Amino acid sequence: MLTLEKFGCGYGLVQAVHELDLSARAGEITALLGPNGAGKTSTLMAIAGNVQVQRGRVLLDGDDITRLAPAERTRRGMALAPEGRRIFPDLTVAENLMVGGYLRSAAEARETEQQVMQLFPRLRERYRQRAGLMSGGEQQMLAIGRALMARPKLLMIDELSLGLMPAMVDLCFEAIVELKRQGLAVLLVEQNTHRALAAADRVVVLVSGRKAYEADGEQARRDPAMVDSFLGMTEVA
Repeated sequence: MLTLEKFGCGYGLVQAVHELDLSARAGEITALLGPNGAGKTSTLMAIAGNVQVQRGRVLLDGDDITRLAPAERTRRGMALAPEGRRIFPDLTVAENLMVGGYLRSAAEARETEQQVMQLFPRLRERYRQRAGLMSGGEQQMLAIGRALMARPKLLMIDELSLGLMPAMVDLCFEAIVELKRQGLAVLLVEQNTHRALAAADRVVVLVSGRKAYEADGEQARRDPAMVDSFLGMTEVA
């Protein structure tokens, strides 16, 4: 669904990511891991069109979208739940979801909203509540739900568990596993390495803006070299 070819991105004269080849397949979770400053968020933001792609190509479902505007990328089938959630705190849950579906017809938006409510029943309970009054976990559900309103084929999530209570982390990971079952390609950046490895079908590790490791999920979970060398851990739960 997503292919990066010799991909590089950055800010002005600064290149944050170098020569990255990466694929995210439909019906799979691809975890993009690495230390702080490795270039993970820059990669997601560049795929979405919000950071400059300096080299290489971005392909979505076989189409070259490298130079397309962010809105056109969304229209083609990608969506991003960004780091820090970035919901609209003064808008209600319903209004946040409406914003997420602005590129879709009214009928499509209504249908997708019901699917979001099935995935996250808590949002139905909070439907008329201002988003800024919800818990962090509820806001993360809303950020993912807002992204899903675009009816994406590729869903990118930046730091799913950041600042969430364990129970909310469980609910959010259960949701992305369900989305995978429904056929979405999920590209996940996640600081909770244990949870990311447990869920991932594919693992890519960035170090200093370069790909340092890639393997399928099962191999990565059992590979001491990946765990010790790249992530500074001694055991994977």
